[in-house]
Amino acid sequence: MLIRSRREVLSRRTALTGVDRADLVAAGCAGVLVAVAAALGAWLLHRGVPLHVDAPPLGAQWLPHTGPGTVPAVLLALLVILRGPELAARLPWRPLLAVSAATALAWTMSLALIDGWQRGVAGRLTTNTEYLHDVGRVGDVGAMVRTFADRILGGRPESWATHVAGHPPGALLVFVGLDRIGLPGGAPAALLCVLVGSSAGIAVAVTLRALGTEATARAALPFGVLFPGAIWIGVSADGLFAGVLAWGVALLALGAARPRLDAVALAASGSGGLLLGATLFLSYGLVLAGLLPVTVAITARRLAPLLVAGVGVAAVVAAFAAAGFWWLQGYRQVTIRYYQPGEYGLERPYGYWVWADLACLAVVLGPAGVAGLRRVFTPERMAAVADLPNRGWRSLKSPQRVLCAAAALGVLVADLSGLSKAEVERIWLPFAVWLLAATGLLPARGARWWLAAQAVLALAVNHLLLTTW
Repeated sequence: MLIRSRREVLSRRTALTGVDRADLVAAGCAGVLVAVAAALGAWLLHRGVPLHVDAPPLGAQWLPHTGPGTVPAVLLALLVILRGPELAARLPWRPLLAVSAATALAWTMSLALIDGWQRGVAGRLTTNTEYLHDVGRVGDVGAMVRTFADRILGGRPESWATHVAGHPPGALLVFVGLDRIGLPGGAPAALLCVLVGSSAGIAVAVTLRALGTEATARAALPFGVLFPGAIWIGVSADGLFAGVLAWGVALLALGAARPRLDAVALAASGSGGLLLGATLFLSYGLVLAGLLPVTVAITARRLAPLLVAGVGVAAVVAAFAAAGFWWLQGYRQVTIRYYQPGEYGLERPYGYWVWADLACLAVVLGPAGVAGLRRVFTPERMAAVADLPNRGWRSLKSPQRVLCAAAALGVLVADLSGLSKAEVERIWLPFAVWLLAATGLLPARGARWWLAAQAVLALAVNHLLLTTW
């Protein structure tokens, strides 16, 4: 009788708040994972184990603080919590995208400004490990590309800085390009990363709608705006990478959504392919994101747009090869440097980071992202949400499900490879924005509670910790 009454109470609470008990359990388990990673990480640091982070599992320092972005961030969070779900449901699509993009940009900038303008924005990309450190070392751009792989290994005067060496030359070229057009220094570079990175959630929604799930796209948009991972989008180059990848996939989806391969479909798919090709030369790890465009083609049942995009990717690869940089050669050099003496990859213990990385990802996604992923992999729940007509495993082909699965598989491979040990709160941003699509599966009547949880987490992390990125 007691058990029955407890179940009735839980059922009534679920009906009242729209928050399912199983979703809360999933979010709670993620919280426990983060707490265990933090406690064990602190113990390992105390014993002298070189984790190379000060507030494990995150790259940060414990430093409670406020800043110019505090009040705007709190006000924006309240605005999205109170009005976001309603506006997402009723606004026409294009105005909704414009409002969402502006709000996501403001949210990301506000979080960055909690650390102040210099520390949180203008100075982020100017340290001796970052890209801007090496911009002044680039004279002839063609010569830089030709000799790029020769300067990856560490321990030599000509060696690239850590982040430059760890990525293909496209990343450095972006910031060299800004410098050459008269926008030098940390502020323009940071603003570019924030502008492009904060739009990634919009691109994910565009993709979902193009694949026929507008209701899910609308439901996910407020969560894409109030993204805890925006802490690291503003400001890290990985935020820029996330935006470029997301729009590459979105353009391909728009091309694949056309009934035939007309001029518009060709332009969208080809442009998407060029952006997807560019991602290969922004970060080596984004080769794993190749699962996303394949997923789009499979879901849309359109092979031709994928082939057109493939031509765009091949064109970018060919252009870099003609300029003197071969992707595989650069990747081999990076794996060697990663395990060179004195490099963090050699010293950081795999046994801790292989699961603590997932704790970092849980912080990036927030409790709503974790709860949404539970629903992605619990088929019987899916038919009750959004625009899914089928039940059980027949919903396997739903766009949000396969896109999340593709992103999750990319994360899993990166994690097990041992080449992602720590710092994944920024490194996995290009995958995290796609995993966040799962929030579109959460019941609409509980959306405000989940948005509040997302905001509280992001504000707490940004005010209690001084993050490295």
